[in-house]
Amino acid sequence: MRLISHRGNVDGKYPQYENLPEYVDKAIDLGYDCEVDLWVLSSAKWNNDDAFYLGHDEPTYPIDLKWLTDRYLNLWIHCKDLKTISKLRELQLEMHVNLNYFFHNTDDCTITSRGDLWVYPGKQPVKNSISVMPEYHKDDISEAHGVCSDYIKNYKK
Repeated sequence: MRLISHRGNVDGKYPQYENLPEYVDKAIDLGYDCEVDLWVLSSAKWNNDDAFYLGHDEPTYPIDLKWLTDRYLNLWIHCKDLKTISKLRELQLEMHVNLNYFFHNTDDCTITSRGDLWVYPGKQPVKNSISVMPEYHKDDISEAHGVCSDYIKNYKK
């Protein structure tokens, strides 16, 4: 079972640390994958090159493409808007950057760039899916092959 920390959280919600690069790294160092929220912005400061940021409600923590690619095996990248998912798709096609990313809004389910079904809380069981926040609705995760949670430590067997 894939165990995915939600924004770096492993034993509860800590909004003040969520998506902080060092916090994400700590979850990865503990052996978990990590879902992060990504924004891509254009900025004259970088000669109109795209700048990458982590953050849930807004771009907060600047990172670079190398930070993402160095962790590509452990990141589940939630693209926060269409510009961001378009940029990651462009990087995948043109530069062969191998990142695991997805976009969703209110969908019951979305498919990640690696073909995983990312299923919204309350919509389980779905065979071979990633169950997101199953504790919200006491979802049956018996069919899932992964869980994403703020309390991911509770799913470790």
